[in-house]
Amino acid sequence: MMPLIEIDIDPILFHLGPFALRWYSLMIMAGVYAGTTTAAFLAARRGLDPEHVYGAAVWVVLGGIVGARLTHVVDRWDLYRENPISILAVYQGGIAIWGGMIAGGLVVWAYTRWYSIPFWPFADAVTHAAILGQGIGRFGCIVNGDVAGRPTGGDWGFVYVNPGALLPRASYFNVPTHPYPLYELICDFAIFGLLFILARRVRIDGVIFLVCTALYALVRFTLTYVREEEAWWLGLQQAQWMSIGMIGVALFLVVRRFGDGPVGMVSKEDQATVNTVGPQVP
Repeated sequence: MMPLIEIDIDPILFHLGPFALRWYSLMIMAGVYAGTTTAAFLAARRGLDPEHVYGAAVWVVLGGIVGARLTHVVDRWDLYRENPISILAVYQGGIAIWGGMIAGGLVVWAYTRWYSIPFWPFADAVTHAAILGQGIGRFGCIVNGDVAGRPTGGDWGFVYVNPGALLPRASYFNVPTHPYPLYELICDFAIFGLLFILARRVRIDGVIFLVCTALYALVRFTLTYVREEEAWWLGLQQAQWMSIGMIGVALFLVVRRFGDGPVGMVSKEDQATVNTVGPQVP
């Protein structure tokens, strides 16, 4: 069991006039940089032009921010109903990662269509790298405190004592809470490593994207139980329902991508190539 860890770090790194740079923003930028450069490397290994990754990154980030913010606003409309203009104050915190990932994924799909880039290998590279960026970004959440878990009820966990921490509930101050962001960043980095192992063994476009989506959805569904947020339906929170939806999407895409054969076999596109060109004889 982990020890009691007191977090007394001001979420604001420094002020520049009326603006403030938060540790959270810094770690998001670090995650975007690491994710983009890693995606470019992985894209090159798949025979794609890495410049397309850099070109898509700007739109993916913008789309992700909009999607993440709107998803959070829908979930916590009670906080914005009286002052809708505060929806624009993203710098104050308040985003939903699932919304950002879904919006970012749609941007990737649109980008590949616009520039006639093969979607599956491009999505493999971007998704594999995105889970790394997600893990790095969670370091900022540790300082921010905005995704702290429910109280542990014991003498272990994160204890937020800095008055600037953006805890979900005021009652969480000076109380041991589940270190949700630590749980997730460990899982994110584990998925990142597992995908490298999988990529060496299965060289079929689309597998990395689909496996990553399903694994992350499973992680989010499970870990969300340690967070205390309003239930949407049947006792499940927004993130859990979105996780269920993404697992369903992943299964649907598996069927669309690989037809009636198992994932370890060739995809529909690969089988079409074999049917056209014929088997390769050594």
